Amino acid sequence: MKTEWDYTSLADAYLKRPDYSEAAIDAMISIAGLSEGEAICDVGAGVAHLTLMLASRGFNVSAVEPNDAMRTNGIKRTEKFNNIAWFEGTGENSAQSEDAFEMVTFGSSFNVCDRAAALKEVSRILKPKGWFSCMWNHRHLDDPIQTEIENIIKKNIAAYGYGSRREDQVAVINKSDLFGPVVHLDSQIIHQQTIDECVRAWQSHATLQRQAGDSFDSIISAIQEYLLSLNSNVIEIPYSTNIWICQLR
Repeated sequence: MKTEWDYTSLADAYLKRPDYSEAAIDAMISIAGLSEGEAICDVGAGVAHLTLMLASRGFNVSAVEPNDAMRTNGIKRTEKFNNIAWFEGTGENSAQSEDAFEMVTFGSSFNVCDRAAALKEVSRILKPKGWFSCMWNHRHLDDPIQTEIENIIKKNIAAYGYGSRREDQVAVINKSDLFGPVVHLDSQIIHQQTIDECVRAWQSHATLQRQAGDSFDSIISAIQEYLLSLNSNVIEIPYSTNIWICQLR
């Protein structure tokens, strides 16, 4: 399926992206009061980072992903699970049935949708009083290693910005007038990655790719050169998993 954000060239590198905080996912599930066997739709499921975390907790997951390459990798990663079904669709048009799910999740994908249209679609496929959540992993930019990576990026892209993925999502959710009070969860987690894994993760960074254009490969090379200069096989990367969760009115 063709979308504005084309992840085809990033699909393999996306496998190296870090998972979300287990504690944050557990807190989200607790707030929603979900039980094993209930239905969740994971929209923009990508290569199944969030999908796997939900399925491993016993939920029946419908994974919706528009990009063929991403979806193919996700299917491969989840082939041993009998509680995951994959579909082609988008946040604005999930191709799912009305009133079908206890929860609809967006793992690092809400920012690539028309958020207002996606929230309307969420309200259509949720059961009455169902739950919506969106989430991203945010690197701690004040960490010394991450600060230097930011300097490399901004040396090449002076006006670089992360867009809506680092915004507080409360305003856009409240504007829809479809959901009750929004709860924000923030759980810190440290990810360990080899230098190669870290570089591969940066190669999957769609926001950077879009703004870098023809400079993307040279920026990745500069990040790789800096990381190699640290003379360490493994680095620690501090993240916060940020989740916004709310219930359908």
